Amino acid sequence: MREVIIIGSGPAGFTAAIYAARAGLSPLVIASSVEAGGELMKTTDVENFPGFPEGIQGPDLMMKLQEQAEKFGAEVMLDDVVSVDLTGDVKKVSTGYSGDQEAHTVIFATGSAYRKLGLDDEERLSGRGVSWCATCDGFFFKTKTIAVVGGGDSAMEEATFLTRFADKVYVIHRKDSLRASKIMQERAFANEKIEFIFNSAVEAITGENAVEGLTLRDTVTGAVSELPVQGLFIAIGNDPRTHLIHGQVDLTSAGTIAVDGRSSRTNLAGVFAAGDVLDDTYRQAVTAAASGTVAALDAEHYLAGLEQAAAALAAS
Repeated sequence: MREVIIIGSGPAGFTAAIYAARAGLSPLVIASSVEAGGELMKTTDVENFPGFPEGIQGPDLMMKLQEQAEKFGAEVMLDDVVSVDLTGDVKKVSTGYSGDQEAHTVIFATGSAYRKLGLDDEERLSGRGVSWCATCDGFFFKTKTIAVVGGGDSAMEEATFLTRFADKVYVIHRKDSLRASKIMQERAFANEKIEFIFNSAVEAITGENAVEGLTLRDTVTGAVSELPVQGLFIAIGNDPRTHLIHGQVDLTSAGTIAVDGRSSRTNLAGVFAAGDVLDDTYRQAVTAAASGTVAALDAEHYLAGLEQAAAALAAS
């Protein structure tokens, strides 16, 4: 029986592991067998994580976080969680290869996945001009011409932010009107660097070693055109990875795990959440790491309460 099982191995999961391990809880981190390290494993230069003034590669950052967690006694298991049973005092986590694991507490740090366009070259050119995060990668597009796909608030925020760096930002939307809030639309329309391309869908991304252009299809006429750009930012939403806990843990209207106020506590005693799986607003590595800290401390306090209750029962 373990004290803490952490599901997920991004900044939230490994930070929770660091704090839990330093508290002597010997946490087990169940990382994915194919996606260990989370979304930062797909990121090149990370320049906004505190402590790295020269920047750091995403995979290098995750390796350092894992090394730090293991240094203090965390165990990392490269396996996939296939199901969980969280309703009892003992939490059961079933994995694909390593069998069932049990613990008094579970921290969910499963993150979220950016929605993709589903194009052949989308993954191939990821980090080479294709991005899902303007605040992460916008700096690398100084004086460039780039495109943002999407029509919601996130797309308007991305496009407006990117005008700090790019000379030209196209916003491509498959409909003839935006779904973004009025104030976000007004801000984007007023920006002279932003040009809108309505009724258009991205059919293909061109470029051998980096993004060189987009093939667009008019959603009304079917006409095909080419748009030269050096970058493509995809802002069509993201989905929290909550499939494991449906029917057990409460979710918000946005689909993220619901927690009690600023804590990491879910509706189930002994079950906590951290990182992007509960955050549909900021979704940054540093905020995920901070959230992992909260989850580990909450789990530690919960376990201390169990010990006190057991001691009081034994003494009665």
